[in-house]
Amino acid sequence: MPALITYRTPVQEDWVDYNGHLRDAYYLLIFSYATDALMERIGLDADSRGQSGNSLFTLEAHINYLHEVKLGSEVWVQTQVIGFDRKRLHVYHSLHRAGSDHALAASEQMLLHVDLNGPKSAPFSEHSAALLQGLVDEQADLPPAEHVGRVIALP
Repeated sequence: MPALITYRTPVQEDWVDYNGHLRDAYYLLIFSYATDALMERIGLDADSRGQSGNSLFTLEAHINYLHEVKLGSEVWVQTQVIGFDRKRLHVYHSLHRAGSDHALAASEQMLLHVDLNGPKSAPFSEHSAALLQGLVDEQADLPPAEHVGRVIALP
């Protein structure tokens, strides 16, 4: 399977800092929009969320800032499903632009499927689980995600 592109955007003027680089918070915003697109792909679009009362909550997110991203750059997010169980989804987003062979940034995220009436954790529907398994199967030949499982620590 070619890379699953979940979000594409130009870097906006109000997204850059005093150095002319994409502000830290906007990396997470871009990755958040990519997660929204993934949710649509696995049957958790706005209509489904309204009918089922289920959604995804982010439990943990790590961002690696790997290369500069400047104003006007056209960037996109490639998303890889690392794994999932009954209630959790482990994803890897990487940020890219034309002319660069390397990721500009990477975000590893752990997401929890929730019943919004609690809110409390809830198992994925059979439909969502099947769609997730389909993505895992389609992505089986992708190289391992480079920045997964990293820990922040001083040596």
